This record gives sequence, structure tokens and C-alpha cells, in this order.
Amino acid sequence: MKVVVAHNRYASGAPSGENVIVDAEIAQLSTAGVSVLPFLRSSDEIGTFSKAQKVLLPLSPIRNGDSQRALEKLIKAEKPDVLHLHNPYPLLSPWVVRTAHAAGVPVVHTVHNYRQVCAPGLYFRDGHICTECRGKAFPLPAIRHACYRDSRAQSAVMAATLAVHRGTWRGVDRFIALTDRIADHLRDFGIPSERITVKPNGIPDTGAATGPGKGFLYAARLSPEKGLELVLDAWQRHEDGALGPLRIIGDGPLRPLAEAAAANRSDISYLGVLPNTEVRAQMGAAACLIAASTWHDTLPTTVLESLCAGRPALVTDRGGLPFLVGDAGWVVDPDPAALAEGLEKAHGGASGLTEAARRRYEEHFSPDVLTQRLIDVYRSVLR
Repeated sequence: MKVVVAHNRYASGAPSGENVIVDAEIAQLSTAGVSVLPFLRSSDEIGTFSKAQKVLLPLSPIRNGDSQRALEKLIKAEKPDVLHLHNPYPLLSPWVVRTAHAAGVPVVHTVHNYRQVCAPGLYFRDGHICTECRGKAFPLPAIRHACYRDSRAQSAVMAATLAVHRGTWRGVDRFIALTDRIADHLRDFGIPSERITVKPNGIPDTGAATGPGKGFLYAARLSPEKGLELVLDAWQRHEDGALGPLRIIGDGPLRPLAEAAAANRSDISYLGVLPNTEVRAQMGAAACLIAASTWHDTLPTTVLESLCAGRPALVTDRGGLPFLVGDAGWVVDPDPAALAEGLEKAHGGASGLTEAARRRYEEHFSPDVLTQRLIDVYRSVLR
């Protein structure tokens, strides 16, 4: 079986769990005997564009001609059985679905966010959940609120993209929803249940960490929807050192907040952006991961990595987080008082959940479980 895996990689300056998942999935499929044809572009390319290319860049999410021509050439040369699309923005465009279909190639799409309806893909703005664009043929509120990159102009382009490609998305042969919440989002968008398969991401088994670990790790993009302010507010409600160390990994607009917290308390360290191997080492050193998203986060890779290492997680009740944790952690409201109480419980109970965390990974998120399910999805669209 030949499968084109299409993905627009997020910029290297903004660490992305989605990039990690796509790389892992390509490796897992190859190991299982699938002939994988990576069709990848990267947002890092934008920095090398000529002035003429940058002028045309705003139209790229609607239809990127270079990407369509390259895909047409690949399909003609390799004659793949299936195209598997992950992130199309900004340099691939959802138009790759039409290009594949024009060549008679069915399309499977893993849905990592809510971008079929929401310009930034988060159902989140100005610090709160927002679904104003749900059900609208043209997402005008996205322009009014400048939801995409805080720019009305860029939001207008993305809103037009969503309107143009409503029919494109509805033509996808099979959607892979990472959680039941994503499946509900797709059904609300008008996708029939029989074209939706719920299958979470999996990551390679890097082994369980040794020892019990100490304190907490927060590893995420430092942006409002990921809950850094919530974490620091809850942490400040405990005496310095009472919960062990808090290590913060990541970068983003709230980086000054992380740096200030590390400067003001001896039990907080800001480690910046680290390679994946060092992130895993920090997970092993901690007793528990914190994932405090205030948006409906889909399936953050850091929680998978934590479970793989045998480390439980303290999470908010948003999106796919409760599904991820199961019996291997604690679920709290995205509220400072509730999270502060959760921190105290996790501090006392994390060492008792290491086996449960590892077991949850092995039973639900290992490649041994998930790769064959993905291949079965490919076979089903071919039938």
C-alpha cells in the first residue's frame, strides 16, 4: 500500500506536538510495511520567500498553486492508494483534497483542531471559549474580533478560506477524530458518523522513567489558551517549596510571565525551549505533568509522553484531556482554587500512579495498538 502523508509543518520556533505525531506516524507506518510518500512543507520556508512570493502568501490557505502542481506530479509518478492529510495551513491549503480527488485518490484527514469552523482553530478568544462562528456559512465574527493573528486583514483571508472550503472538507472520504469531542465537532459541521473514526494519536515507546520523580513539569506553548497564568496563580497559593519544584518548558507570548515567576520564587525554573530528548528527561525528573489548557485542547502530545514515562498528569476538564488521563491522574476545573487543590492532591499521590500511567499508555496510545487501526482506516476507504 502506498500512502501520501501531507502535512504543513509548524515553524521550528514554535514547538509543535503535531509535528512530533506526524513524524512518529510516518515511522510507524513504514515499520508496518506501508510505503509512505511524505508530502511536507514547513512554515519555516516563509522566511526565505521572495517579495513576490510574500505578496501572494495571504492567498496560500485558499489555494497554493506550487503545492498543487507538486502533488499532481507526485501522484502521477507514484500512483498512491490514499492521501492522508494532517495540517494544510498555510502552504498546502485544503485544495490538496480536490487535487487528490481529481486524480482518483481517496483522502483521509486527521483533525487536530477546529479549523473547519474556527479561524484560529481553537474555539477560544480573549481568554474564553468562543463558538460564534459555529453554524455560519461565512465566519464574519472572526473578522470582527480579529481572531487570526490579531489581524482583521488576515482574519478576512482565513474566513474566506473557511467559506470556500466548506464543501472541500465535506468531500473528505474519512475523518480521523482524535477524541469523542472532535467527533462531535465534525458531526456538528455536517459530517455523517459513518465517515468518522475515533482514533487517538500514538507515540513511540521511549520507556518508563526510573525512580519516583519530584515536583511538577509544565511543558507547552506559552500562550493564553494553554493555561500558564492559571498554573502560576494556583502555584502562588502554596508556600515556596511546599510542592517541590515546578519546571516550565516552552516559548510564546507569555514567556516574560514564566521568566518573572522563576525570578520571584526559588521553586520555579524556566528552562526555555528544549529538544524532545531533554523534555523527556525533565518528565522523568518530575513526579507529575500539568496540562492546564483553558480551551478545548484536542490531544496534547506532552500528556502522551508523560504517560509513556509512567508519570501521571494533573489536567483541566477541557477537550480531550480527561479522555487522555483516564485513571492515571486528576481532572479539575480550569479555576485557580480548583487547580491549587489539585496540585496538593497530585503532590501527595503522584508516586502511587506511576504504574497506572504506564499501563494507560500501553493499552491506549502505543503504536502496537494504533498503527494497525490506521491501516484498517486506509483499507476501508479503498473498499
